[in-house]
Amino acid sequence: MRARAARLRRPLAALSAAAATGLALTALRPGPAPSVRVLGAARDLPAGATLGTSDLRALDLPPPAVPAGALRSGAAGRVLAGPVRRGEPLTDARLVGDGLLRGYGPGTVAAPVRIADADTVRLLHSGDRVDVLAGPPSSGSDDLPGGGGRWGAARVIVSGVPVVTVPRRGDEGGREGALVVLATDRAQAQALAGAGPALSITITGP
Repeated sequence: MRARAARLRRPLAALSAAAATGLALTALRPGPAPSVRVLGAARDLPAGATLGTSDLRALDLPPPAVPAGALRSGAAGRVLAGPVRRGEPLTDARLVGDGLLRGYGPGTVAAPVRIADADTVRLLHSGDRVDVLAGPPSSGSDDLPGGGGRWGAARVIVSGVPVVTVPRRGDEGGREGALVVLATDRAQAQALAGAGPALSITITGP
């Protein structure tokens, strides 16, 4: 009986040792790496796009990789100040809003405006002041050169408004012209939104 008990004790001891080793390894195994969930772009998006829920995806980033101003919520319905690539984390500086308007007075809004002449927009810098003009409505061949009619006058929509930023040119879906973001009041922003597509600018000073 003693010999039999000794034979049984040996495999039981081995099993116990194996179980203890497994528990020790489990205890020593590092846990999942810490991460921060932020919002990113679900696809390539152009400057001036209004973000919808389908444009956004959750990204789990290690803390050192989280950019300053990364958004964790509240991006839907906001307007992009510049183009973003699929998978890029979204930050406050990428959106038209409070981040862009730091230092401007109360009641100021950031108004993205598409200017027909992209070459003129490339001359602009943040802080420049511009007038935005709308071309005269088309009234037929009389308004064309050589048509015998008179050219209509351009309308000044807003005058002396500062440039907040000029978004980098990127994938804008083949749209013509170039985008510029202006600091305006709400009435000026509404006037710009209703001014039509044929907008131009003149630079009035810094």
